[in-house]
Amino acid sequence: MVFHPTYFSSILQYAIIIQSDTIVFEVFDNYQKQTYRNRCYVYGANGKQTLNVPIQKKTGKQFTKDIKIDYSFNWQLAHLKTLHSAYNSSPFFEYYIDDLQAIFSKKETFLIDLNFKTFDVIMNLLEEQKKILKTEDYHKEYKADYRFLVNAKNRTEFDLPKYRQVFDTKYNFLTNLSILDLLFMEGTIASIYLERLNIPQVINLSTT
Repeated sequence: MVFHPTYFSSILQYAIIIQSDTIVFEVFDNYQKQTYRNRCYVYGANGKQTLNVPIQKKTGKQFTKDIKIDYSFNWQLAHLKTLHSAYNSSPFFEYYIDDLQAIFSKKETFLIDLNFKTFDVIMNLLEEQKKILKTEDYHKEYKADYRFLVNAKNRTEFDLPKYRQVFDTKYNFLTNLSILDLLFMEGTIASIYLERLNIPQVINLSTT
């Protein structure tokens, strides 16, 4: 299964990861704007909210692995404040926020290192271990290729099974948010949700 390493990846991406034996992360792709490489979505008091990691301006094509993070704005503090505002009342916020705090207290130079750090922390909180590989060059296609999940411009809404959300009495259920939403709401049961997700059905129904 081949994926792009993304910032606090989506629930669907983690479901595929949890249900796979070996994970391959793409590290030789060219960086593209408006993707989940440097953003994720959470459920805030005003609905769907974006957490965006600013990057240093680039000239010409660059590998994603060479993209550097811009710290001219304190986005780490902003993201942390957003998570506190959105999930402080969630059932498992206090159990996980200290582990997540480490991500926002160190300044990684490269975006890809930040994304791998978020992956490691989330997998640890989910109590999951997988064999992880990285690509050694770029291939246009793979047999089990889930790199399309990186595209934030894709209007496809993956219809996932509902679970309780902090603001679902005020707004509708928001599907396929960052894994953080599921983790804060379901805690240790989040792994069961991911394991039981019918991935072929979700993808086929959403893309047809």
